[in-house]
Amino acid sequence: MTSNAESAKAVCLVSGGMDSAVALAEARAAGFECYALSFRYGQKHAVELEAAARVARELGAREHRVVTVDLSALGGSALTDPTGAIDVPKDRDERTIGTGVPVTYVPARNTVFLSIALGWAEILGARELFLGVNALDYSGYPDCRPAFLHAFEALARVATAVGTEQGARFRVHAPLLELSKAAIVARGLELGVDFALTHTCYDPRVEPGGRVLACGRCDACVLRLRGFRDAGRRDPIAYAEQRA
Repeated sequence: MTSNAESAKAVCLVSGGMDSAVALAEARAAGFECYALSFRYGQKHAVELEAAARVARELGAREHRVVTVDLSALGGSALTDPTGAIDVPKDRDERTIGTGVPVTYVPARNTVFLSIALGWAEILGARELFLGVNALDYSGYPDCRPAFLHAFEALARVATAVGTEQGARFRVHAPLLELSKAAIVARGLELGVDFALTHTCYDPRVEPGGRVLACGRCDACVLRLRGFRDAGRRDPIAYAEQRA
């Protein structure tokens, strides 16, 4: 972190999920003035953005913006495919989840998101970017891996006016990168994150009246529930069902 973090600004990607919430809390704890950035990218469930707004507000973001980038126009992922032809995987064991690139991977999503975050950071005078990728993500998602994060920092130096003209250096912080889900839960609780505000499920059910139930069976739910169990904590969100 920078020595003058108390006065520095950071742009934080906030999806509404537990990992990005803890990453935002880490940025705040480090003394940064946080600007939360979320995306309406053609994802099938608006509850993600509702959760992102709750998280940004609760964790004291100076501002929260939602940018529309319609990746559903391209499809190619179970999270964005407009035809419904790509199903969200269910009931996979954790060993399977940790191998290969899953159909929930949205092609180049983090490249797009970080590029827009970089643009906002340059406008704000910020040099720090935060996102909540972690060890379980980068086993399957290529745009969550350390090599990608380092390459993006190099790109930022030559892709911005302040980088090329003033020698400014941008840093991509992934404070959860080496943490398990259980460690993320523990760290979030230590930082005062209210996990009841977050949403992780890839295939939630919205009941009449607006109550949201996580499916309990998709990869994201399986890993989240395991994280809470391993941390000795109860997940505060509601589930339609849970695997034994």
